[in-house]
Amino acid sequence: MAPCVYILQVRGGGYYVGSTPDLERRIAQHHRGIGSKWTASRRPVRVVYVQEFPSLREAFEAERQLKGWRREKKAALIRGDWDALPSLAKSYASLSILREPQDDI
Repeated sequence: MAPCVYILQVRGGGYYVGSTPDLERRIAQHHRGIGSKWTASRRPVRVVYVQEFPSLREAFEAERQLKGWRREKKAALIRGDWDALPSLAKSYASLSILREPQDDI
């Protein structure tokens, strides 16, 4: 299998994002509680999303990006709800506390 990024759903409904050159081996490790203390304490795990990449570097970059996403955005990706992703990408800053520049300052 090609290098990939993956998302696991863990006990309690949380998500774990990882990347690997060998998905089958890595998932087996998660099931045995090896390699990630976080998932080891939240077994069982279930693979809910996988995307292959041409290189491990690209898979790792995707992992870093997905780890920065809020739960709602990850859930939309898992569902394949592509239309929801742009609205979920808006940062909390859209609720901005910053004001327009003042002319008299």
